[in-house]
Amino acid sequence: MPDLRIALAQADTCVGDLAGNARLVLDAVAAAAADGARLVALPEMTLTGYPVEDLALRAAFRDDAATAVDVLARDLAEAGHGDVTVVVGTLGTTTTPDGPRPTNRAVALRDGRVVATYDKRHLPTYGVFDEARIFAAGTTTTVLNVDGHRVGLLVCEDLWRADGPVAELADARLDLVVVVNGSPYEEGKDHERLRHARRVAATLGAPVAYVNQVGGQDDLVLEGGSFILDVAGEVVARSPQFTPDLLVHDVPTRGGALRRGRVAPPLHPDEEVYRACVAGLSGYIRKNGFRSVVLGLSGGIDSALVAVMAADAIGGENVVGVSMPSAYSSQHSKDDAADLAQRIGADYRVQPIGGTVDAFMRDLPLDGVAAENLQARVRGTILMSLSNAEGHLTLATGNKSELAVGYSTIYGDAVGGYAPIKDVLKSRVWALARWRDDHALDLGEIPPIPESSITKPPSAELRPGQVDQDSLPPYDRLDAVLEDYVGRNLGHNALAAAGHDPATIALVLRLVDRAEWKRRQYPPGPKISAVAFGRARRLPVTSRRRETPPTPDVAPTPSTTTPNLEQP
Repeated sequence: MPDLRIALAQADTCVGDLAGNARLVLDAVAAAAADGARLVALPEMTLTGYPVEDLALRAAFRDDAATAVDVLARDLAEAGHGDVTVVVGTLGTTTTPDGPRPTNRAVALRDGRVVATYDKRHLPTYGVFDEARIFAAGTTTTVLNVDGHRVGLLVCEDLWRADGPVAELADARLDLVVVVNGSPYEEGKDHERLRHARRVAATLGAPVAYVNQVGGQDDLVLEGGSFILDVAGEVVARSPQFTPDLLVHDVPTRGGALRRGRVAPPLHPDEEVYRACVAGLSGYIRKNGFRSVVLGLSGGIDSALVAVMAADAIGGENVVGVSMPSAYSSQHSKDDAADLAQRIGADYRVQPIGGTVDAFMRDLPLDGVAAENLQARVRGTILMSLSNAEGHLTLATGNKSELAVGYSTIYGDAVGGYAPIKDVLKSRVWALARWRDDHALDLGEIPPIPESSITKPPSAELRPGQVDQDSLPPYDRLDAVLEDYVGRNLGHNALAAAGHDPATIALVLRLVDRAEWKRRQYPPGPKISAVAFGRARRLPVTSRRRETPPTPDVAPTPSTTTPNLEQP
């Protein structure tokens, strides 16, 4: 029997766009068929987009999805690809004692019709997933016959569990296992995917073809990185991360050896995180109908990194950078902002805020933190006004360290529709900026971020001589505590046992715990860590009371708060 030529088409879909997603399938199958593929697999929920969330509960949408499947099958046949087996993720419906329920379904299309279906068996409810509430679980296994080859189907989470369909397929003598996925990016997660895929390959005695969705959808990033493993667990073919791709490879009958094909090299960890943030930003801009962005350029590292990410996502000519100097803005900051804008080709504007701040202060005299926050709020108003007048998406430039400790101003620097580095700690911000500049040098290009923006001490410049370390621990110490408290959920005693400085623990926990109300109002941003604010982390009030002393509702002091920290 000849080898089976398969194609894994990692596609960038949009939730709810049934017609647009179907066009992606048609184009992928046409390209794969031209290369001789007999089996084409596309990711989980390709037709509906992923994550579909509560849209799946609308009966009308499920009906439209079912119609889209039938139309797609006919369109494939009419385009001359009826003899190609196409596996594609979509939304199904099943009958339960409680009435019709949606299912997370993979369908196999051939000869202008649906020839097989498979409903996802294991429905995750951890982290960003809430599938058991939305979907009904499948109860059967599915084995396709493709040109005489026996092909088993799994959907995403089914791969991660040894029970259910994997155990039931153990005696099926499969030639191939195809797994369709909508697996969100998380730094370090690829190792776990490969580990589970190797277990399935060994259990079933068959190669595993894993196709994953790619692109940004809201605050999730789907990374692609589709791969094919042989029975020994070796990666014999692999797609790159964060870009659509068609991976074509030949699979022999059971027991045959797979030849090594195209294997995309792994990315450096900093490049991987950088590209994840850019993919999330690009997807959010495009899928929400924007063509341009606006952000404040302060000359600091955070706004510089966000501006460069935006330029990489949609082109520097579509980035509007606004310098909004106050009486406390240093000349070097203004120069760095202008320099960065020129390097990336941004539309650069200067809008001083002194007169507006003075007008506010005449009518509403303020001092201390309130006066400092007023400057941030004036800047936020300028950015949102430009967004409103010109149709740009406003970007917030805060990082995870700032969000953790409340170092942001509600309706000030926290304004915006999207926050590209929301899940990136400050220490990592510097590393990503350095990687991006080094990458430019490797390509023979001018580094986009001025060196002084990377090396100078960070400051909000809301009062004379201000630097972040006036009121925060050094960022390496701060971020180390945040990694353990937020990322690993360690309490006070465990943090102390881990060797963190007791004074730093007390300060950081107090700041993090009382800033939850602010984080709840911050714009969405790409999730790149296991525990990101907004999606996977909500501080329980009982834990705060148990492990940190209560914070009195008094005016902040320089030793316990940041310059623009607002009290509850």
